[in-house]
Amino acid sequence: MLYCMHYHYNAIAIMLSAKTKKEIKTCYQNLKDSMDTFIPRRGQNFLIAEIAKTLGGEYDKERRILVAEAGTGIGKSLAYLIGAIPYAQANNKKIVISTATVALQEQLLAKDLPLFYRIYQKPLKFMLAKGRQRYCCAERLADACSDAPSQLSLFNEKPHASDKTLLDNLYKALSSGKWDGDRDNWPQMIPDRVWRTIASDKHTCKMSFPAHRNCPFQVSRGDLREADVIIANHSLLLADLELGGGVILPDPEDTIYLIDEAHHLSRIARDFSAVSASVKGVLSWIEVVKQSATKLGRLAQTGRAFIFVETVSENIDFLINDFKELLHTFNSLSFNDDKVLRFENGKLPDWLQKKATTYREVTKKLSVAYQKLFELVEDRILENPSLTNKTAPVMAEAGFFLPRIEKLEKAWALMATENKPKGAPLARWIEKTTFGESDDYQINTSPIEIGFRLDQLLWSRAFASVLVSATLKALNSFDYFCREIGLSTHDNTQFLTITSPFDYAQQAKLIIPPISLEPSAKAFTEELIKLIPTYLEDQSSSLVLFSSYWQMNRVAENLSALFKEKGWHLLLQRQKPRQELLKEHADNCEKGQPSVLFGTGSFSEGLDLPGKLLENVIITKIPFAVPTSPIEAAHAEYIESKGGNPFMQISVPNASKKLIQSVGRLLRKETDVGRIVILDKRLITKRYGKALLDALPPFTQEIHRI
Repeated sequence: MLYCMHYHYNAIAIMLSAKTKKEIKTCYQNLKDSMDTFIPRRGQNFLIAEIAKTLGGEYDKERRILVAEAGTGIGKSLAYLIGAIPYAQANNKKIVISTATVALQEQLLAKDLPLFYRIYQKPLKFMLAKGRQRYCCAERLADACSDAPSQLSLFNEKPHASDKTLLDNLYKALSSGKWDGDRDNWPQMIPDRVWRTIASDKHTCKMSFPAHRNCPFQVSRGDLREADVIIANHSLLLADLELGGGVILPDPEDTIYLIDEAHHLSRIARDFSAVSASVKGVLSWIEVVKQSATKLGRLAQTGRAFIFVETVSENIDFLINDFKELLHTFNSLSFNDDKVLRFENGKLPDWLQKKATTYREVTKKLSVAYQKLFELVEDRILENPSLTNKTAPVMAEAGFFLPRIEKLEKAWALMATENKPKGAPLARWIEKTTFGESDDYQINTSPIEIGFRLDQLLWSRAFASVLVSATLKALNSFDYFCREIGLSTHDNTQFLTITSPFDYAQQAKLIIPPISLEPSAKAFTEELIKLIPTYLEDQSSSLVLFSSYWQMNRVAENLSALFKEKGWHLLLQRQKPRQELLKEHADNCEKGQPSVLFGTGSFSEGLDLPGKLLENVIITKIPFAVPTSPIEAAHAEYIESKGGNPFMQISVPNASKKLIQSVGRLLRKETDVGRIVILDKRLITKRYGKALLDALPPFTQEIHRI
């Protein structure tokens, strides 16, 4: 493992060419020369060097992977741009930057990459990659604007009068080149009910159809092939990898992946691999698939089509009848207070295993037959493009149903799959929902651990990968992150820790007050109501982080009168849109009026309030996640089955990461100052408390013991 010990920039790997080494050094020098406010950071220098050395194969020519935890203030994004792009350009490799948030994508596009372009002083094309669902299909838009739009009939909602006007405006703007077909680039929000009628889909909007070769998504994909640096999000990255890689983004073997906000990747990967399907919801649309299959069969004009139409019809009839019986069976099952029935160890009862196996076979037959009908019509269009207009409505309808049938097939296939002897089982559960005025039931399947899959799709295939974040370690170790992500501290992956340039001891104080109750006590909320005002007194800008909305609202309700009396502004998460809330907070601070933000877990990350905007952070309790979700419960169950302790192996490391993120809200710049107050006595009374405290930055500590 590699840890930050020396910061000498000339340590650039000798395996890099002299020209590339010179370009990297020149970029860094140009960066210093171009910014009057530039502050040299040894940590940023070192990160640049270690990225370049890893890419150059100095540590391992076959495994070019670097995991770097770089604290706030290092300048991570510019470091990986300077360290990676010159090498990629010299070796004919593409760069894919994957992020978890829109905010970071915007920062890269609007600030970091334009700055790098200026200091690089060589041709460089960079662009944002989006999934096809963000683009309209020109043909579907034209059809929607026709006198008898076919797609609008596919949806339950009746189109509004304003929808037609909007569609006409979209069509005119696209046709005249004033709009590029990107949903995000239209000046107003396009309602979902309108967008889904014109969005590009993978089945009908593709290059093989001449009429679709100039559709916005196809144009954007063409531009993407010419880009040197592509910005994507983790979900799009995973979507491309699941398709085999190189479908939307460049081939993994020719790509250097810069995975920023890497601590989110395992959760997003797990969610991406999960699948669900309802019962009654399917019944609401599957009957129409028979009519769609009949239309496709007529257009196919071949005897083979009749067999496929019959197969579709027979299997749909079976599903309709059997799903109705299944609803009655599910009605008799016992669900918990969250309306969830989880199957222990991912094992279904025999009767449901048999049902799932049957549905897997039936949905497979349905999916294959319907796909064959679609392909027969597709072949006719390719042979005779003049049929495009005639077939467009039916193909658009098929493009609507194909992904739903595929999802249904996948959901029952995973539900029926037997657990493997080795490795974690799949989490399986049924969730009771509401459909219209009656109950519906949703089957759900999700992997518990995703590391092996990420290794298959990414780590073992990519030319190189650099994973960065301010928070990767838990309890001062990369072990927890490695287990989540499918890497190891013993597989020649390089690990790097670069501490923040902040002087934590001088800039901030950590206070643990004398507290009589633990958070599990019934009266703890009442104690918070008494304690919190004490630590807001004489503070101009504060953030109070709660473990639940219920507790936050209860405290806010009880303190509202006091806040008014003292002239403190109280701003609650969800009270207004996030940006509006933060603007109001900033305005209060600008006017010198005490402002207090109340928020929950999502405010512990991504909240950037530098300087006078935040000088006081109050954390009401250690952010332990309650393992109530079916996936978390299944994971804990699996660890216990292996003789482990889920609390120490999952809960404590996860809480460590979240606590580090929470205290990280305070200091955003080297000139920031303030204090952190944690109202949880377990940090000093429990054995794991010391480990949690030791993992925090080295603030000056003021700890009171009762």
